[in-house]
Amino acid sequence: MPKQLRVAVIGAGTMGHALALVFAMGGHHVRLTDASEATLARAQVLMEKALATLEEVGEAPRGWGSAQLAQACTRHATLEECVEGAELIVEAIVENPEAKRDLYARLDACAPANAIWASNTSYLDVFPLMPVHRLKRALIAHWYTPPYLVDLVDLVPHAETEEAVLQEVKSVIEAMGKVPIVMRKFIPGYIANRIQAAVQAEVQMLIDEGYATAQEVDAAVLHGIGLRLNIIGVMAKADFTGLPMLQHAFRNKMYTPPEDKGGSASMDALVAKGMGGVMDGRGYYDWEGRPPAELFEERDRKLIQLKQSLRKIGYMAGFDVKANKA
Repeated sequence: MPKQLRVAVIGAGTMGHALALVFAMGGHHVRLTDASEATLARAQVLMEKALATLEEVGEAPRGWGSAQLAQACTRHATLEECVEGAELIVEAIVENPEAKRDLYARLDACAPANAIWASNTSYLDVFPLMPVHRLKRALIAHWYTPPYLVDLVDLVPHAETEEAVLQEVKSVIEAMGKVPIVMRKFIPGYIANRIQAAVQAEVQMLIDEGYATAQEVDAAVLHGIGLRLNIIGVMAKADFTGLPMLQHAFRNKMYTPPEDKGGSASMDALVAKGMGGVMDGRGYYDWEGRPPAELFEERDRKLIQLKQSLRKIGYMAGFDVKANKA
């Protein structure tokens, strides 16, 4: 059983506050900081709201509530105070190379020598931005939002990352009920984000060129591929389809990826009108003036119901299978 760690979370925004909640519920001692006082203040409210929803549906640790959260996770005004004595430092700041480089330089001056650095970066190769002598105890640990519900975590070590460091982080994440995937080497977006980016490029083309509406695209995903993906994934689905059939499809070039036009006409038009999505109340859909917090809570509740159902029926449809090598 992995030991309880002193965890410092740097950045209290969309991902940072949620990661602090995950580690706190996982039994660790968490300190949270942010360069913005307002963001740090709002983090406590967001964590408590998410925890209340988890409590209500039985997904929070037994006996856990706001009092336990306040003890397990504390907020700190300065970086130095946050990382004092930290064994694991989770970096979750903005995806800006210079901002990260500056933070790493400041961390190097105040973080314990043996602390593990774990960056939540989505697309940046952060290793060249880190002090060279810290690389042995550094890696990427990329989570998905909301991390208290989405279990996937991408782990990417540097060539110099000590194996013991990788295994310790992997064990800590697994002990919290999450699913870490160790990447062989860094690639922007990892696996899930790259698949999602390819899907997004395709559907933007379908909408922009008038093949379908946003609602029709979502109906096709929800009632078609989405239903199967939850149970058998992508590669197992290939086995069910039959590899010879897919082999012929590849050879017949039944699919051509959309040309990268550097943007989407329909998306650009919506953004120009101030219709940026849920936070603006409108995007591809009209969210009818509902507050973002209310929409996020509804999303969380539906994700919880889906996860609870999948636990009953089993991922991969309950098949006990092993992967073959080509």
